[in-house]
Amino acid sequence: MPIETRIHGVGGTVSETAVDLGAEVVAVPVRQGPVAPAAEVAGSLPFTLDELLALHNAKGEPGEITSAQVRVGDRVRELLLYGVGDAAPADLRKAGAALARRGKGRTALVAGVPTGDTPDALAAFVEGVLLACYEFKIGKAPAKRAPGTIAVLTEAGPEADAAAIELGTVRARATALARDLANTPSREKDPAWLAGQAEQVAADSGLTVRVRGEKELVEEGFGGLVAVGAGSSRPPRLIELSYDPRSAGGSGGSSPQRKQGDPRSAGGPGGSSPQREQGPEGEPERHVVLVGKGITFDSGGLSLKPNEGMKAMKTDMAGGGAVIAVMSALRDLGVRARVTGLVAAAENMPSGSAMRPGDVIAHYGGKTSEVLNTDAEGRLVLADALAYADAELDPDVLVDVATLTGAAKVALGLRHGALFSTDDDLAAALTGAGTAAGDPVWRLPLVDDYRAAIDSDVADINNIGRGGYGGGSITAALFLREFAGDRAWAHLDIAGPGRAASDDAETTRGATGFGTRLLLRWLAG
Repeated sequence: MPIETRIHGVGGTVSETAVDLGAEVVAVPVRQGPVAPAAEVAGSLPFTLDELLALHNAKGEPGEITSAQVRVGDRVRELLLYGVGDAAPADLRKAGAALARRGKGRTALVAGVPTGDTPDALAAFVEGVLLACYEFKIGKAPAKRAPGTIAVLTEAGPEADAAAIELGTVRARATALARDLANTPSREKDPAWLAGQAEQVAADSGLTVRVRGEKELVEEGFGGLVAVGAGSSRPPRLIELSYDPRSAGGSGGSSPQRKQGDPRSAGGPGGSSPQREQGPEGEPERHVVLVGKGITFDSGGLSLKPNEGMKAMKTDMAGGGAVIAVMSALRDLGVRARVTGLVAAAENMPSGSAMRPGDVIAHYGGKTSEVLNTDAEGRLVLADALAYADAELDPDVLVDVATLTGAAKVALGLRHGALFSTDDDLAAALTGAGTAAGDPVWRLPLVDDYRAAIDSDVADINNIGRGGYGGGSITAALFLREFAGDRAWAHLDIAGPGRAASDDAETTRGATGFGTRLLLRWLAG
């Protein structure tokens, strides 16, 4: 659901701003140590800030908050001393999230923010605030609403702060969109619904869109999508969103036209960066294709999951949601690369028409796979999209993102995504972007010796690894590699961090939107 909190920069002092806004809360940053600031708002206290911090054994760590009451103007307000660590972007992201959570139930909050010489520090603070304010409720009102207004004061002043606040807001709202798409219950969210959401994003964001329905998927040979969706009464879709910086224009640009043909781009295999300076005639030199898994509900098919395993499966399209969300923000971020987003959307259900273990699927382009487990369906739909991108879209860089394997959760836990890549520079660029964005990933190996685990007796490849090899996330990545051609390709398995069981810093319980900020950071350069 849209984040209702608004953040803006102000001049003057914390006290003046609090009086003007009627803010119930004023916040002062405390650096690691702790180092008590010279805060004018504390002038009426009967003790020093150092004494208050010592009383509470505060350390100035990011996310730490110490409170007191202070008279500002004609009323008593809450004073929050909030830890910012070294005031690095990651510290301020966590600090902003803690401040936003503490401010719930209040209408307005005023905070000083130490941004120093780091241009992205304020943007990270804004991300933390807004993402911690995110809520997804259907019918039930939240116990305490997030603050409607948060005013920030920095050393640079409101004019200099405006661009950083806008940057953080764009990233946060894209992540919130990814969360909304994944959190929506599957009774409402079928492949057609997801395609409708993508069409609305295209209309709002200067994109072109093409949606292939079941008839086109059959006719064009998207066998994986057709097979996975065969068990459901709600047929699959392939969603194709296209962003071209030459036609997207600036914020508030013209409405897109529905795409009739298939996009083409010249250029060879890509390296680490998703974009370069434009050519002499304004042609973007690079074309990036993002592919997202869009399983709107995963029952496991005939290889049925137990009830506990299905409860979170409305979020099994989190990768596809991240791709749609990334596409929504490209124009606002001024991304110069040409970007195509593909979302392979299907519902994996058991029925008399469902695919069966032992079936052989012919994917886009003709490669075949034997289905040994119908619950390994995500790679089947991704295979079609990757093969289509390789054969028809001619990308320089190809990246897919998916809640793909429980094995990735076993390997890396719930905070890091698994990264696989055929290109070292691309892997390094994505890892760096993830660290900077707060979506950390860890590279795992594409072990060639494990390739034999997915050999099939009757088809080109099996959809799961045979016994004796282990490494389920690796064999899944090896399966996908078969369809990516010779492109610079990376696979992000976000099964662990794609959903959360509790609130933590800027992460909220439920879908997290993981991967959205990583890809936006990488694409924007």
